[in-house]
Amino acid sequence: MTKVAVWCRHKEDDVIAIGRHIPWNVPSDTNFFIDMVQEKNVVMGRLTYEALPNRTIPNCKIFILTSNYAYKPSDKENHFVVDDINFFKDFAEDLYIAGGRGVYEEFLTKGNKLLPDIVMDCVYEGKMQSGLKGEKIAISACISILQKKYIKVAQFMKDDVQRNMYVKRGEFVDQTVMKNLLTLMQK
Repeated sequence: MTKVAVWCRHKEDDVIAIGRHIPWNVPSDTNFFIDMVQEKNVVMGRLTYEALPNRTIPNCKIFILTSNYAYKPSDKENHFVVDDINFFKDFAEDLYIAGGRGVYEEFLTKGNKLLPDIVMDCVYEGKMQSGLKGEKIAISACISILQKKYIKVAQFMKDDVQRNMYVKRGEFVDQTVMKNLLTLMQK
């Protein structure tokens, strides 16, 4: 089982969202994310889930991490509510971690059994959209952990987004997962 954290952040300030909005529109980055998680298990917080178009990602099992166990997902057959992050400590299948900030921080700080094996750190180098309402949500604490506990093994630039692959220092990473991600990075 491999855990992969996936995010896209703004280069200058590590912002991943403003309110419920991604403050840039890069179709190739969106497609990269969809290709990565296609037919995979994806975990995200409730607000990230609610920000998804139609509250779904086609052909994915989505685990919604929320303290509200009574929360009702839009697809009861493929979307599941989880109220304790420890559920994922011994998760038997590959797992893609898709945010938001609190979910990333939980996985990166709650011990080695939750720490992602791979981090796909996509960095948007363009200008953010103006006029969006809401709090700027940055993952600076996650980037600090990334720099301390991971090593960059690949980098690829496309459409103002630098795609970086990091792996845990000193750890074995499933080569099949890594090879698939490397192929997708260059697509």
